[in-house]
Amino acid sequence: MCNLYSMTKSVDAMRKLFAKFDAPETNLPPLPGIFPDYEAPIIRNHGDGVAELVMTRWGMPSSKLALFEAASRRADKLRAKGKVVDFDALLPMEPDSGTTNVRNTASAHWKRWLGVDNRCLVPFSSFSEFNRDAGGDIWFAFDEDRPLAFFAGIWAPQWTSVRKVSKGLETIDLFAFLTATPNAEVGAVHPKAMPVILTTPEECEAWMTMPWNDVKGLQRPLPDGALQIVARGLKKDGDAA
Repeated sequence: MCNLYSMTKSVDAMRKLFAKFDAPETNLPPLPGIFPDYEAPIIRNHGDGVAELVMTRWGMPSSKLALFEAASRRADKLRAKGKVVDFDALLPMEPDSGTTNVRNTASAHWKRWLGVDNRCLVPFSSFSEFNRDAGGDIWFAFDEDRPLAFFAGIWAPQWTSVRKVSKGLETIDLFAFLTATPNAEVGAVHPKAMPVILTTPEECEAWMTMPWNDVKGLQRPLPDGALQIVARGLKKDGDAA
């Protein structure tokens, strides 16, 4: 599961892969360490035919089942301490820091966000998979120059939930990206999954414009040999690390 990545390239670098989006006047600062439930740049469709570059929180809503199970565990702990639990009141306030990676696109939970309006491109320059035995965070990129590419992402507008107990209910835009079986390089470190990566203008255009049945084949690993390890044991990677 990819829960850490970097984005240290320019808006102009994004346009080389996908040119048709509105962006702020100024460039983005380098982000050598992007963590779950923090804001990161995405290029998103938003229903009017124009894509836009915006900062959005990383972590789509978790499933109702996952939240129900988490709330049930919390309720059991409270009852074990002799406290009276109103589960109907507890459940809506169960903290959900979000789901960062989306694998099972056949799930009803994810199907609602697979259409074109909820597609996004997530720019990155490198990403990490954690393996304690291999040295902690293992950073992958296409080469030492860390050229920009995009994760195939989805986003949800104005979702209301409790992300942090201290803040209570929040209504915010959220995103995550798809994963697939890993290729050889990533699989040697993390055998379960790798992000779905788009590397050509044609793939990016298809992801942002075509129906799900026409692009679901993009949920696949990169070919073996496409990536290399560029850093180990660091929580940040890239130009500003």
